[in-house]
Amino acid sequence: MPIIVNLDIILAKRKMKSKDLAAIVGITTANLSILKSGKAKAVRFSTLEAICKALECQPSDILEYVED
Repeated sequence: MPIIVNLDIILAKRKMKSKDLAAIVGITTANLSILKSGKAKAVRFSTLEAICKALECQPSDILEYVED
């Protein structure tokens, strides 16, 4: 898949656990896990915005396009 999700890297840099981010963003840990694994088919802009706000980052810090 050409879109890479670097959420684990940002979480580690911020020393934050997935369950804490899920609580702040208002999504389930299961949905966050799907997003982190790259298996999500889509992500709402409101969710992406909430993640970026919580982690104090830009969408490009989380999502990366890599040519096949």
